[in-house]
Formats: sequence, C-alpha cells, structure tokens
Amino acid sequence: MPTVTMTDEARLTGLLRRVTGDEKHGPSAHSTLDVLWVLYDRVLDVAPERVDDPERDRFLLSKGHGPAAYYAVLAAQGFIPEQWLDGMGDAHSPLGHHPDRLLVPGVEIGSGSLGHGLGLGVGVALGLRAQGITRPRTYVLLGDAELDEGSNHEAVAFAGATRLAGLTAIVVDNQSATHGWPGGIASRFTVNGWTAETVDGRDRDTIERALRGHTGERPHAVVAVTERKGN
Repeated sequence: MPTVTMTDEARLTGLLRRVTGDEKHGPSAHSTLDVLWVLYDRVLDVAPERVDDPERDRFLLSKGHGPAAYYAVLAAQGFIPEQWLDGMGDAHSPLGHHPDRLLVPGVEIGSGSLGHGLGLGVGVALGLRAQGITRPRTYVLLGDAELDEGSNHEAVAFAGATRLAGLTAIVVDNQSATHGWPGGIASRFTVNGWTAETVDGRDRDTIERALRGHTGERPHAVVAVTERKGN
C-alpha cells in the first residue's frame, strides 16, 4: 500500500502554512489533515476533471470548523489553484471560513453549522441508491463533538436501519464531546447496525485500511483518534 513520502509531507505542510486568517480554528484543521490526505490521495474515486461525474465518490465535510486543511489538500490534488490559499477569508476570495460548494471546485456541500453533514450524507447515499448508482461511496467527515447533536443520532439510526451500504462516516475523535457515548464512539454506530473500526488518527496506513474495510452490505464508520486539539 502507498505510504506518505517526505515530499508529500513537505508540500502539504507548506500549503497549509499559506492559509491564513483562521488561527482560531487552526488546531481543528490540523486534527483533520491526515484523514483528509488519505481520503484524497489514496481512497476517493474523484478528480478535478470529474467533479460533475455521477459515478464519482462524494466527500462531505461536516466538521466545518477550520477548513484550512481541506483547502490545502484540494490545492495539492489540483482542485483549486495554490494561489487561492494566500487570500482565504478575504472579501473577494472564493475560500471562506466555511467551504462554499458554489465557489470552490470539488466541494459537495456548504458546511460550518455543525451537526448537519451526516444527515446530508445519508440523503446523498440514499439518492444514489434510488437512482441505481451503486458503485460510488459517500464519505462524511465529522468531529466527535458533533455527535452530541440529535440530528446525527437520527442519521446514524436511519442509515443502519436501511442498510445504507454506500455510506462511510469518519469521526475525528479529539475527546471534545460533552456527553460521549457508553462503550465509546464506535459502539454508537455498531448498536445501530453499522460496521465500525477505531484507529490512530495519525497513522495514515491504518486509516486507509480502515476506510477500505467496509463489507459493502452495511454503512461503515471509522473513528480516528487524535490528541485533544479543540473541536
């Protein structure tokens, strides 16, 4: 399996450093960087020239705080010009403090109001299945604190009950949730009929294996545990 090279690492770090103006959410962005890189570099079946292809995989960023890492990865993968990173948050920049699907190529949803992404992902996966488009997967990246929102409980329960096999949820767990869940985050999904795996959120090879570890029969969840760095 592919492993990150020093060239990849240096380039990605350099791109992230170009994104300014959102220092408040910097730690949140860094906690998602490894998962985002693995998704776009190794897992997602999507490319800049295929942003409208119905057979593409879908990625939804529900963890909308601090999209700096998301923008850096999109630039590294050729979805947006690297020069855009220098003006994030400026009045005329397409890169806002929350991603806008109408302004940023490759972005599937406008996000930032935490707690809505998984429900939207359920709708996307359900819509694809209704159209008979079964090969693409829908991936949703959440923060652990988002799971305190009731909308996510409903989305988890519905996806499990309908065996929405084309859906993968990735939860970045930096232990910032207020309430938590008995038995840990993964059990919140498995009790509702999902498959789930908990991994080191900094180990890119392990993240990749977990993302590819779905059975194809039920929705799948990957809990990527990182040190506490904000929500």
